[in-house]
Amino acid sequence: MENVILRVENLNVKLNGEAVLIDLSFDVDEGDVLAILGPNGAGKTTLLKALLGITPYEGVIKWRKGIKIGYVPQRLPFIRDVPLSVKEFFRLENAPENEIKEILKSIGLEEEILKKKIGDLSSGQFQRILIGWALASDPHVLLFDEPLAGIDIGGQESVYNLLERLKEEKNLTILFVIHELSIVYRLANKVLCVNKRMLCSGVPKEKLTSEAISNLYAGQVKFYQHKHKGQESL
Repeated sequence: MENVILRVENLNVKLNGEAVLIDLSFDVDEGDVLAILGPNGAGKTTLLKALLGITPYEGVIKWRKGIKIGYVPQRLPFIRDVPLSVKEFFRLENAPENEIKEILKSIGLEEEILKKKIGDLSSGQFQRILIGWALASDPHVLLFDEPLAGIDIGGQESVYNLLERLKEEKNLTILFVIHELSIVYRLANKVLCVNKRMLCSGVPKEKLTSEAISNLYAGQVKFYQHKHKGQESL
């Protein structure tokens, strides 16, 4: 009980009169990595926005007192068109220069990148910068909305390894919307399957059976777990 960092009870969200989330209840413990799975339109992004308090909801969302939250949205395409350097972008968060350098080190980027324009970064570099920007507030919890969307395979592995390392180094609690099951199995210790309602919750290897995945996506999409030693594909 005392380890719970987030408690959600009977969460309901309606947008334009339509039910987007229906009666969700779950807990997140300190240090958890929770993967949120579901098809397009399932309410995953809405869930993150409700947790941040930027979408109206009914029910209970209770964060531990004093918790600081960092948020990395799915896409910020308009930022790429703003003529800001990386350094100027971090200054929007009022981060001092010595802290910016520490953040760059933690996300595996050299100081020289501070001079680059945001629009000149690769997709992988840009995603790392967004993660770094979220870290500037020194959060206890990071929320990610599809952190690997639009990134090439090499960049995905780079960002994914970064998340894994940050989790260990900073003892972060992480909640992320994701579609890649291989990443869920490798990083998450809990999974929440959502399609407006909760369809499964628990340990990924126990809950993500072939039947559960088929029910979650209604047979529309085939998902495969990458083979690791001692594991079989779904």
